[in-house]
Amino acid sequence: MKTSLTCCFLILVVASGCNPQIVLETSDGFESNKLRDIWRSDKFLPGALEIQSDIVKTGESAVKITLNPGDQIDEEKGTNLERAEIMEARKYMSVEDSVYLYEFSLFLPNDFPLVPTRLVIAQWKQNCKSGNCNPDNPVIALRYVSGELNITLQTSPEKIVLYSRADEIRNQWLNFRFKIRFSRQHLGLIFATLNNQKIIDYSGITAYIENYGYPFPGQFYFKTGLYRDNMDQSMTIYIDDYKKSRLSR
Repeated sequence: MKTSLTCCFLILVVASGCNPQIVLETSDGFESNKLRDIWRSDKFLPGALEIQSDIVKTGESAVKITLNPGDQIDEEKGTNLERAEIMEARKYMSVEDSVYLYEFSLFLPNDFPLVPTRLVIAQWKQNCKSGNCNPDNPVIALRYVSGELNITLQTSPEKIVLYSRADEIRNQWLNFRFKIRFSRQHLGLIFATLNNQKIIDYSGITAYIENYGYPFPGQFYFKTGLYRDNMDQSMTIYIDDYKKSRLSR
């Protein structure tokens, strides 16, 4: 018998027998031969993304993203930043003070470089309409540096580490589930599991306030892939089984 928590993580249009109800908003098993329109494609260069069938979580295919030295999108040319990410389309952005469930699986191959270079493999950012928000970092970020996985929260100049592990995570599917309420009040929450094991149970502020340039109510978007400081090695990541749902409360 599934527990009520497991039940409430199931992604259904209406979760019969669960309270609260869960409504599926977007999902992508990457079974098409091209990227669906729930994603923006301006955060990676041509050739960086491949829908392939060699390494797959479920179904017949998954996304493979490769970032090579010097890969910079137009807005970051001349900086020390390199990026290849799929980004949630703007019309699907989450809204402040609502509760969402995100589910996605990531795979780092056995030869993925273990280096001290700053690297983000998934993130949620608060939308900055003015372009003058500071700090401008992810609110929640999954970071993999020197073989250590960290999940961080930042809603002020201080960054908080919510979860950390330094054991081997390569060559296996990492199945993440995040229940999130973005809020600049103390109503915010982050409940996360990795491979069905609880890793985060946080309550508190989960959004930047207006003093940092972010409008109210806030909007938030999800990105996953590879975002790093410049380095001279290539990196590859695989992504599968993405789902986003909204809870009634």
